Amino acid sequence: MSNTLPSKGAVSAQSGLQCPPMTFWGWLAMVVLFLHLPIPLYWIVLHPAVKFWRSRPNAAYLTGFVLSWPPVTTTLVFYRHALFRSARGPWLMIAAGLGLIVLEAWIFWSVHRDLGAARIVGKTELSGGGEIADRGIYARIRHPRYAGSFLAIVGALLLAGTPMLWLAAFAWTVLMRLAILLEERELRARFGAAYEEYCRRVPRFIPVRREP
Repeated sequence: MSNTLPSKGAVSAQSGLQCPPMTFWGWLAMVVLFLHLPIPLYWIVLHPAVKFWRSRPNAAYLTGFVLSWPPVTTTLVFYRHALFRSARGPWLMIAAGLGLIVLEAWIFWSVHRDLGAARIVGKTELSGGGEIADRGIYARIRHPRYAGSFLAIVGALLLAGTPMLWLAAFAWTVLMRLAILLEERELRARFGAAYEEYCRRVPRFIPVRREP
């Protein structure tokens, strides 16, 4: 058995293989993404089979959660060193990112005020009842939850995102678009002409005033 100690150069080489620690901004970005990235997956589980889930609401919530948050969380933690910058970015980018995250927090507060917690997680979809939400922030845009999530994710990318994370955010945008199409299909089936009229009056994301 050899008792030869590794040379100083070998120790340096080994230590160089270790991943650098994440910054505070990286961890903050991870928390934001943990809250928002799984959302389209949750709704993609619920909307296509909403008639099936209506007789199994508890199973719907559990299945939607299991197929969205655990896999996304595992990916964020396992690949965190490839997804998040190991060094702090420019303060201007950090300020912009924080501003977008704060704006999303205000949007979420508005949605919670106008809908309530039960409707946010899909109670009306699973009950088949409810009414069209057309007051408050929903009188200005049809999908404030998705718009807010988009702003928060861009904010997280500005805080600590690498090019790989920007690609992941692009994939999220595609899934968000799919979730919105499925949601609007379900709402048209549930409310018919009333929802069509709401869509004519209120834009999806940008609160641009439309002529009646």
